[in-house]
Amino acid sequence: MDLDDIAARLGVPVGDVERLAGDRPSAPLPAKADAPAILDRLAVRPDDAAEIMAGWPDPDSPLWTPELRWLLDRSIALVRADLGGRDWLPPGPELPRDRGPAWRHLYVYAYLALVNVVLNYHRDHGVADAVSWATLADLGRNLAVDRRMNREGWPVMQAWLSLHWRGAVYELGRLQHHRGGAGSRVVDLHIPESGPMTPAAVDASLDAARAFFPRHFPDEHYTLFGCGSWLLDPQLLEYLPEGSNIIRFQRRFELDRYQEPEGMDADVEVLRFVFRTLTTPLDQLPRRTVLERAIVDHLKSGRHWRIRRGHFPM
Repeated sequence: MDLDDIAARLGVPVGDVERLAGDRPSAPLPAKADAPAILDRLAVRPDDAAEIMAGWPDPDSPLWTPELRWLLDRSIALVRADLGGRDWLPPGPELPRDRGPAWRHLYVYAYLALVNVVLNYHRDHGVADAVSWATLADLGRNLAVDRRMNREGWPVMQAWLSLHWRGAVYELGRLQHHRGGAGSRVVDLHIPESGPMTPAAVDASLDAARAFFPRHFPDEHYTLFGCGSWLLDPQLLEYLPEGSNIIRFQRRFELDRYQEPEGMDADVEVLRFVFRTLTTPLDQLPRRTVLERAIVDHLKSGRHWRIRRGHFPM
């Protein structure tokens, strides 16, 4: 099979296939008998785990056509080759996920094949297994969110998870901490969906990071925490009380000069994270909380949300 043929069979642009081609080393999937325990450690819900097991890439599985097997192997190799990389890395093209579990979960199988690779990377840096598994469990969290979103969210999530599987992101308590690129002095903060973002929980996570990075990555010298998020949009002050967790988190940051983020729509991101939908009309969105009402009323008035970046000393 040549690349044009593979792209045609997958229904994707040939350029999306060309970036995967090459002789990079891949990695094997875990034994199928071991997979349920691994999925459990990755916090994959039973319904998602059942689908993943049903579509397992057995050698004689009719679900796995030659082009899907090629894509799986080359996606594993692409992510493995960038171990230690800290930028977003789409592991492959967006696939039509309604064609069955092999198509729906191809990149989950890729990440399962790389579990031992990233665990060994963590151990080489002295990272405790508890931190490793807490970090990688974002896979299960994202699969659950994607299911809630009626499969709308996965294209973004699959690229986001490549950060975890290359050793770029670490979950330390309430926040996820993203290593800066070469020469960067900034650890970027991400906020997973894992409960209230209380000041005490945020403080504990920041303190953990202050100890974590000098211990495990001593050659990287970070001096700032940073964040780019709609949560830092000052317009939220028009709607939320001063004592809310979001406003108290926002107050930690000195905002950078506003720049429109390339390739990202803040209104879409707000709907993704607050309502877990990209297609529900505004009039049909819930209005249960102050934040939900604020998001809807702001958009219905013709205004827009902004993604703002900010920082504060580490």
